[in-house]
Amino acid sequence: MSKWTQEQLAAFSTADDMRVSPFYEDGKTYGTPTWIWSVVVGDQLYVRAWNGQQSRWYQSAKQQGAGRIHLAGQDFEVAYVPIQTDDRLTAAISEAYATKYAGSPYLPPMVAAGPVSATVRIELL
Repeated sequence: MSKWTQEQLAAFSTADDMRVSPFYEDGKTYGTPTWIWSVVVGDQLYVRAWNGQQSRWYQSAKQQGAGRIHLAGQDFEVAYVPIQTDDRLTAAISEAYATKYAGSPYLPPMVAAGPVSATVRIELL
């Protein structure tokens, strides 16, 4: 797997145009792009599913493990990797959400248990 460049991570940290398109069951056709929030923590890109683990895109990402994203005006082929429970990482991701989306009425649900349990690391293929 390739790594995100520092320039990409810098652009991602402020971009608000993230769309995820995990593959459909055939493993070849991209799903309908779904707009979601994204954050950068360290040198990694993370997203959370608003509807938690029941979210359709989350279920597809978990099952297929790959697809495409659109972020910072570009499309990327990616792997979707559900993260393991790690209190420090979870807290850092929640803090990144709180910083990037401060003042939004949609922020409190994104740091609640449901979305936190559906956190995905996005890796460049």
